[in-house]
Amino acid sequence: MSGLNAPQQAAVAYVEGPLLVLAGAGSGKTKVITEKIAHLIHSKTFPPEQIAAITFTNKAAREMRERVAKRISKTAAEAVTVTTFHSLGLQFLQAEAKLAGLRRGFSIFDTDDQQGILKELLPAGADKDALYAAHNWISKVKNLALSPEQAAETAATVRERQIAELYARYQARLRAFNAVDFDDLIRLPLQVLEADVQARTRWQAKIRYLLVDECQDTNGAQYRMIKALAGSRGMFTCVGDDDQSIYAWRGAQPENLDELGRDYPALKVIKLEQNYRCSARILRAANTVIANNPHAHLKQLWCQHGEGARIRVWSCKNNEHEAQRVAAEIQYLVQAHSLPYSEFAILFRGNHQSRPLEKELQLLKIPYHITGGTALLERGEVKDVMAWLRCIANPDDDAAFLRAVTSPKREIGATSLEKLAHLAQQAHIPMALAAQNSSMRTALSARPAAALSEFVGLLARLREHAKKAPAADIVRAVVNDSGILNQMRVETKNEALFLRRKENLEELAQWFGSDRRSSGAGDLAAQLALLSNADRGEPGNQARLMSLHSAKGLEFRTVFIVGCEQGSLPHQASLDEGQLAEERRLFYVGITRAKERLILAHSAEIKRWGEQVNLLPSQFLDELPEADLHRDGVVVEGQEEEKQARASAHRQAISALFDS
Repeated sequence: MSGLNAPQQAAVAYVEGPLLVLAGAGSGKTKVITEKIAHLIHSKTFPPEQIAAITFTNKAAREMRERVAKRISKTAAEAVTVTTFHSLGLQFLQAEAKLAGLRRGFSIFDTDDQQGILKELLPAGADKDALYAAHNWISKVKNLALSPEQAAETAATVRERQIAELYARYQARLRAFNAVDFDDLIRLPLQVLEADVQARTRWQAKIRYLLVDECQDTNGAQYRMIKALAGSRGMFTCVGDDDQSIYAWRGAQPENLDELGRDYPALKVIKLEQNYRCSARILRAANTVIANNPHAHLKQLWCQHGEGARIRVWSCKNNEHEAQRVAAEIQYLVQAHSLPYSEFAILFRGNHQSRPLEKELQLLKIPYHITGGTALLERGEVKDVMAWLRCIANPDDDAAFLRAVTSPKREIGATSLEKLAHLAQQAHIPMALAAQNSSMRTALSARPAAALSEFVGLLARLREHAKKAPAADIVRAVVNDSGILNQMRVETKNEALFLRRKENLEELAQWFGSDRRSSGAGDLAAQLALLSNADRGEPGNQARLMSLHSAKGLEFRTVFIVGCEQGSLPHQASLDEGQLAEERRLFYVGITRAKERLILAHSAEIKRWGEQVNLLPSQFLDELPEADLHRDGVVVEGQEEEKQARASAHRQAISALFDS
């Protein structure tokens, strides 16, 4: 345990019962989890195949897996389960499909698929607001692990009772398609674990020691899954920080940290309060701000770093002026201190705030990367390929069939597809099976019938190929053999755009690796469904633009938080909903991303709907320790020379633009 401080060592060594590690920002929680896995194996307390570590993103799981591999043998590292909640749920459903009411090769429906089903089930003329409200309500009750019947019992209004009935019909449609949605990857395994003693015993024997990262972000269903897997023995380590719980909008319940103590009276609590990231000034600011929130578990972060630079608070005229100052500051610091662009992050409350920033960064030729732009998996050509993969895996998936059969376009129009759907409905079979039926195809006109026969044959050949080919090769086979690439070539006149779209498809294939093999197209389609834009590689030497939510878990030498106005941060909608404490936690997360420099900017006005709107500084700025701030207009001894250097660097940059 060399290199660990005393509380970290205690957290690693304790294996006698349930443990909660309250890990403050930058306190080395991932190191503790990694070292604990190594300790469990080296001490022979548990064999590697009976240890599972769960986190929230594929990227975090991959990084944790790599760190574990450096501490133990390769064989042992491969035996340890390091995964996300949803990936673990998928593994459970693949192993226990029958108990969950599924057949092998089931599909995982994405948001578009879900909304497509709900749109069909809603009354004619229902608007988008009704669709989104129904979708959000169903997701909310699923995150509470409620079945349609249980949701109906808890419905408090006529509207909720109507949506509960819609939920029941929606689930019936999913069953008909042999499909689940993302929320079902937790709800269905939990349903089986809580109802089936044999299944629960089997999985508790499979996972004898459980480690859970970011426990404050668990929703109701995920928390119950932890309990179901850990059982009464409670052999687990949960790591979390209630001060960094910022996902209430997607069901996270930070009170689950308190619930652990009630469900496991023998719970031991260890606090990690030494911060290894931030300067003393930044850490004091973070502590002072978050102290305004109520706490069940008090923490006081401290560090051994120096005081560091004062936190700068900029008062800007508007968001364009704010963006100009940010770009100029990055340019100055890069030139003055030879810093890489990748050490700069610009954080904001909403993605729309990136637009003026992009303009100014482009003007000064500062390379940047936006996190949370159009995700790779939301690109049209990528969704086309994914539909083919789903269709290969699951013949019951009508949503995938309808997209695949029209991607690329073939001589099968809407009228022919409607007729095929009607025939399939009459025969109580999915559309893919109806398409394979020659007598049903003859009910169509000659040309669409021939095109459909060709599609069915190609699908069959790809399905056979998927039984033995590496996963990446399956993706490439679909891209080339389906005709998607040829259609892109015809439709995309701009060569650069065509190459970018082609690169998107190759990147999709590379996500699986040329030597990674699937045990069938079903596994491949399931893996695809769990990927997210966060799984893409690092952006390299570029300044990072991202929302405060996206910044969690990251760190940079210099951080700008822009838009620190009342109504933006804290956001007005959150204020209206009584979520001030969560907005403060979001601000706290932003502050603690900074290692050396922190700049907080607010604007006096903004243009909305063509009119200038006056803005007030965020109330959070008044909660900061004044002695650690350098506000605009306040003279700080020794800063004048640096101010002149900044101005000179900016003038040189502007001059260079005119000379080029």
